[in-house]
Amino acid sequence: MAFEGLSSRLQEITRKIRGKARITESDLKEMLREVKLALLEADVNYKIVKEFIATIQEKALGQDVMKSLTPGQQVVKIVKDELVNLLGEKESKVNFTPNPPTIVMLVGLQGSGKTTTAGKLANLFRKQGKKPLLVACDIYRPAAIKQLQVVGAQLNIPVYSNENSKDVVQISKQAINVAMSKLNDVIILDTAGRLHIDEALMDELKNVKNGVHPHEILLVVDSMTGQDAVNVSEKFNEALEIDGVILTKLDGDTRGGAALSVKKVTGKPIKFAATGEKLSDIEVFHPERMAQRILGMGDILSVIEKAEENFDLEQAEKLEKQLKKKELDLDDYLVQLRQMKKMGSFSSLLKMIPGMNKFKDIKVDDKEFTKIEAMICSMTAKERRNPKLLNASRRQRIAKGSGTTVQDINKFMKSFEMTQKMMKQLKSNKGGLKKMMNGIDENTLKNMKF
Repeated sequence: MAFEGLSSRLQEITRKIRGKARITESDLKEMLREVKLALLEADVNYKIVKEFIATIQEKALGQDVMKSLTPGQQVVKIVKDELVNLLGEKESKVNFTPNPPTIVMLVGLQGSGKTTTAGKLANLFRKQGKKPLLVACDIYRPAAIKQLQVVGAQLNIPVYSNENSKDVVQISKQAINVAMSKLNDVIILDTAGRLHIDEALMDELKNVKNGVHPHEILLVVDSMTGQDAVNVSEKFNEALEIDGVILTKLDGDTRGGAALSVKKVTGKPIKFAATGEKLSDIEVFHPERMAQRILGMGDILSVIEKAEENFDLEQAEKLEKQLKKKELDLDDYLVQLRQMKKMGSFSSLLKMIPGMNKFKDIKVDDKEFTKIEAMICSMTAKERRNPKLLNASRRQRIAKGSGTTVQDINKFMKSFEMTQKMMKQLKSNKGGLKKMMNGIDENTLKNMKF
């Protein structure tokens, strides 16, 4: 998970100081030493760490903090504000031209994930109402064109390629003509990478830039390469004057040093973050939300956005009407489970909810949801509508059909019955939800079987 190591360290540090009614200079010095070590362990550039610590120290020693009623909280706020500043202050969007098509040129080293990112970006733009065209400009890497075509086919997004041409500038210009004739308003150029930066690569990219004048040049960087990612960003920026950075494999980078260094070193914003393997796993990079996640303050806005994007409103309204008339059955449960799965990893969603970071013992295995789905799908329509029919022999049949055990089915049915009772309580009691939430404490959460 992104920033996991840094996040746990910083949360522990800020927890110690947050509740303090009075902070001495020695308290502050000790805290800053720990923050410095945490950042260096996260592979953040040394010069940036030095500057970051100096800024916090200067602000924290100011009169406002010392006179504050809650100086501990004030110091945590300063740390958060400086993290936001380091990550880029505010989200930076793609500048779509009023005279389409908008040309987005993706650049980066080989293996950084450009081709997959091109597909993810096209998918994201389509959700925003755009009509994208993917362009295969990598004429060197074996099967690079085929890979982009496969990605395009999975998303049902058109791909332009010309395997007979070895002139990338010509291919790019041809793609613009195709886009204009097909009314595509966004063109994404998937350019060739190299194993390392060389003059031939940079010259070719400069030729494409001068030939088609892209509106956005976005550098795709593998966040797991740490300080190498920062050095690559610096070189590409010097040669091409990039407009922004896309961080890939952020879900696999437990340190996060690249994300915390790249903006400061290049002066260019991080515009997107790829957070998983699915073609939907890309999001606009929000510095403030990311800083809140790192410090364990949650990111409820991102949860809401994911819900709005993935939940079918009509389906939700239909289910609400059904539940007013009848009891929750397994068909209803399956619909909601599939809606939740669209939002991504349940464990990552939990971490975005404020306060959940302190429940260290809660473990959520997303594979369990797949098992539950298999169990429900192995039931007959009659059994799904009336779970009380599930006797021992039926449960044995379902276990065989779903590749699970009878014990798995018993455990799931027990939790489903609890959910049914909860839904009944909410229907019958006014303010039932509030009462239910008031009754949940840390021990209840720990004992819940997700």
